[in-house]
Amino acid sequence: MVRTEPGVHALTPGRDDLGLAELAELYAPIRPADGEPWVRANVVSSLDGSATGDDGLSGSLSSASDRLVFRALRCLTDAVLVGAGTVRAEGYVGPLVDDEQREWRRAHGRAEHPALVIVSRRLDLDPATLEASPVRALVVTTDSAPADVARRLRGAADVVASGVDRVDPAQLRSRLAERGHRDVLCEGGPVLLGDMIAARAVDELCLTLTPRLAAGAGPRVAHGAAGPLQTMPLAHALRSATGDLHLRYTRGRTDGSAG
Repeated sequence: MVRTEPGVHALTPGRDDLGLAELAELYAPIRPADGEPWVRANVVSSLDGSATGDDGLSGSLSSASDRLVFRALRCLTDAVLVGAGTVRAEGYVGPLVDDEQREWRRAHGRAEHPALVIVSRRLDLDPATLEASPVRALVVTTDSAPADVARRLRGAADVVASGVDRVDPAQLRSRLAERGHRDVLCEGGPVLLGDMIAARAVDELCLTLTPRLAAGAGPRVAHGAAGPLQTMPLAHALRSATGDLHLRYTRGRTDGSAG
């Protein structure tokens, strides 16, 4: 396998120059015995807590090593879970994995493409974005969403309600389980992640801390109603040559099993 990105270096000795395959092994999913989905969130933040750069996008905070970890996590997921605002802002058109990732997924018994799951209360989505997905997308909305828009979107995606006025994280997890999505990668945005955290529906947080100061009025990685404080044990910490920290925190076990 040809490595095209700079490697990632562990803070502890013995795990240097990690490429896509090594990172995929290191971030191996945790499989709960009860068969419930394991929801892993992946976010990037500036040193002073901003989730976006000066252009209002999270991508402007990302580095080569962050993108490498991001690609490894997509190798390991059954479904990419994302809010509609992030889809509109960041661009989720077409395949979510490249040729190298698809090769890795095939070699490890996974479907070539992860499913795309979009959370949207208002269904403000472009059907062309949904139609471009290589596998049929799932849109999770609410009972109060406009019925005519839901009918129109069903030509391009499965549309299901999971909550009255807001998508309920517990119901959302049930929808994911119904489709056999055990390894779920939540890529934000801040409102969706905030709702999931407040409902204790996030099992793992992968945080890239980029060595930049942003100031400004950028959002936190999670935003919403306050919930009880939760302790997430540190599973591992990696550093890149440019000073990025890649931190993995998990609920409970930290010994992943290969997916």
